[in-house]
Amino acid sequence: EVQLVESGGGSVQAGGSLRLSCAASEYPASINCMGWFRQAPGKEREGVAVISTGGSIQHYADSVKGRFVISRDNAKNTVYLQMSPLTPEDTAMYYCAAASNSWCLWAQRWAEWANYRDWGQGNQVTVSS
Repeated sequence: EVQLVESGGGSVQAGGSLRLSCAASEYPASINCMGWFRQAPGKEREGVAVISTGGSIQHYADSVKGRFVISRDNAKNTVYLQMSPLTPEDTAMYYCAAASNSWCLWAQRWAEWANYRDWGQGNQVTVSS
């Protein structure tokens, strides 16, 4: 099991920026993707973005395309999510996750949270209007 630790959340005003980080305790060859999910109170968990091990494949939720950027630093076993500009609708708990199957590479399946094996503890992002 890979241990994932998120950081970088907080409170900002609409139009502001935040960068989330997800540090993995290790990165075994079995991991195909690293993803970010979020869950707001009373709502289902939704996929935000995913990136393949090599970084060449990325998928984004329609709601964040053009505003969020996922990236990774394999030397540091760390994945990032740059978010800007933020809106109040982005307020949620953000989770980092790792997938060892290939579904995470598919445009139609990457956002299915059940495909992800390891999860971080979550990091709160609050955007005020």
